[in-house]
Amino acid sequence: MNASTPDIDVARLTADEAAREHARLGEEIAGHDRRYYQDDAPSVSDADYDALRRRYEAIEAAFPELRDVESLSEKVGAAPSAKFAKIRHNVPMLSLGNAFADEDVEEFVARIRRFLNLGAEADIVLTAEPKIDGLSCSLRYQKGLLVSAATRGDGFEGEDVTANVRTISEIPAQLSGRDMFEIPDVFEVRGEVYMGHADFAALNERQQEAGRPLFANPRNAAAGSLRQLDPKITASRPLKFFAYAWGEVSAGGLPADTQHGVIEAFKRWGLPTNPLTVQCHSAAELLAHYHAIEDQRAALGYDIDGVVYKVDSLALQQRLGFVSRSPRWALAHKFPAERAVTQLEAIDIQVGRTGALTPVAKLTPITVGGVVVSNASLHNEDYIAGLNSRGERFREADIRVGDWVTIQRAGDVIPQVVDVVLDRRPEGTQKFTFPQTCPVCGSHAVREEGESVRRCTGGLICSAQAVERIRHFVSRNAFDIEGLGEKQVQAFYDAGLVKQPADIFTLEARDSAPGELTRLKNREGWGETSAKNLFAAIAARRTVPVNRFLYALGIRHVGETNAKRLMRHYGTIEALREAAKAAIMPDPKDRPGDYPKGNEIWQELVATEGIGAVVAEAVVDFFTEPNNEAALDALLREVTPEPMEPPVAAGAVAGKTVVFTGSLEKMTRDEAKAMAERLGAKVAGSVSKKTDYVVAGADAGSKLTKARDLGVAVLTEDEWLALAQG
Repeated sequence: MNASTPDIDVARLTADEAAREHARLGEEIAGHDRRYYQDDAPSVSDADYDALRRRYEAIEAAFPELRDVESLSEKVGAAPSAKFAKIRHNVPMLSLGNAFADEDVEEFVARIRRFLNLGAEADIVLTAEPKIDGLSCSLRYQKGLLVSAATRGDGFEGEDVTANVRTISEIPAQLSGRDMFEIPDVFEVRGEVYMGHADFAALNERQQEAGRPLFANPRNAAAGSLRQLDPKITASRPLKFFAYAWGEVSAGGLPADTQHGVIEAFKRWGLPTNPLTVQCHSAAELLAHYHAIEDQRAALGYDIDGVVYKVDSLALQQRLGFVSRSPRWALAHKFPAERAVTQLEAIDIQVGRTGALTPVAKLTPITVGGVVVSNASLHNEDYIAGLNSRGERFREADIRVGDWVTIQRAGDVIPQVVDVVLDRRPEGTQKFTFPQTCPVCGSHAVREEGESVRRCTGGLICSAQAVERIRHFVSRNAFDIEGLGEKQVQAFYDAGLVKQPADIFTLEARDSAPGELTRLKNREGWGETSAKNLFAAIAARRTVPVNRFLYALGIRHVGETNAKRLMRHYGTIEALREAAKAAIMPDPKDRPGDYPKGNEIWQELVATEGIGAVVAEAVVDFFTEPNNEAALDALLREVTPEPMEPPVAAGAVAGKTVVFTGSLEKMTRDEAKAMAERLGAKVAGSVSKKTDYVVAGADAGSKLTKARDLGVAVLTEDEWLALAQG
């Protein structure tokens, strides 16, 4: 499968094919997430990314037993800059799911009805508001006074831009209103800092007159202005603000019980809100508003890249809850992409952390939507050939060096090659031959059956993989070692100082060893203070939460979410390691018939909530590989993994393992699962000796029988609700 042509014929997949493709899609989505959020080098469009996720979810719907690989995308945005102090978001600033077609919006509304078990006649009010193309910002007011402001950052921690935000005239230093008692003691207002078209043009005129670089577009200008270290520079820039959401609010502090009502309160308090925000009662009304805004987009005077829909009732928002990457009750409907034509000068092959060979188009630079584009991802060798995962042609021609190609920036952000202009193909072009060896280490590159990606087999001898694995290890959501960025990792690797993760923690001892002539403080770009700071940052990470430790190991298919799931179940690295080594996996010839066979330890691993056979195999493979064992032993001699933080919710079901079976009457299965997880329970897909409760609805079958056989406590739906809410 390729990103731009989703193969929707899921019904034709066998269980074995579905498992392989599900794993492959998970790997590809994870790679795109890393390149977009961590490397700042996106390689797939919003539309293509969305198509990958839809295919992924369609496979899970057709093969429920595969509903176990993590959602892969809890991360939001990018890590905050080290130039600024950091502010922790008590309520995370999450991203939104995306839609690119009218049908996606209709499905969004239908999905809400299904989740809430509402009939077609039930009225659901939604809001529709322009999606501002600016920089997300959170403003914290205490007793009506602005006390701090932060960028989104990675969604959990942002940059402290309080001094700069105070210079924006549209943002009040003190909230006002007819009834000051309406304003909560603590209220975090969230919205978008942006720059209007006329102000942007005037700013670039001043930049040109002063001989300074011009800004590429209003969003870049707004982001650069807000992130100035000198607030006086920010004050000289014409920044504006729209408020549209909120974060932390003191108890009982919301001024209304609807999204629209809270936005109306924002107006009363003196905050700027978008006048194009409306209430709608159907998908048809949402789409009508979307197309109306699309028609007047050019005349608005500021950039928008779509329309955001939200369920209006805050009570329904609470019931709908969140998936790991976005709220279920909101959706961003993006505008169509802008396109341009340029020439493909070369195809480079990049090798990623997992050994994946990714082709990148090197283009004659061209401006698309105000941004100069010179690189674009070609996804994989099938995409270059114009074939989908089944070998079926989806594009008339293959892509060749020298071709004139159509470039698209989907969602007005990410460039991609979408087609070939055949009537402009130069004579003598040759079909591109994808390399069979790794361009970095020369090892054989293989493509497994059912995979779209070719991978280097060099493993630990491939410097591309080794460096990327160490970069992943020290990255923000893993060990988060400040001062050990990409350039430093590469330099230390090239100098032979850090070849594996354990080397990081022995660096200081080796640096101070007798006879050492090349001390870190004497290296170019370093000094005594910077070396001391790095060693202190490394020392501070000798203890780290066990889920982050596991994520840092870079096990295939084990991202942040799966790392948390595994550690909630097993508790310690040692327990997981011993389970992986003792697990006996099913014989391949048993697949796809009865895939989850194997010994009891294997079955427990597979049955862990959110973990299935594909992830379990990756875990077993990692912990039983001798090279990995040696590296892990060396690391554990230097680092102590700490237990995960306990669940926020405490109560009768916190920490308990629950299995739902049969038809529930008072809530949908998804709603019941979300409720249990909010209360700190673990929701499993199968019954075992470690199950604490089985909640049995109508027509409960084999799970209920097994629970009785094992002596597991069986609850009715009412008994479960009484226990959970008591």
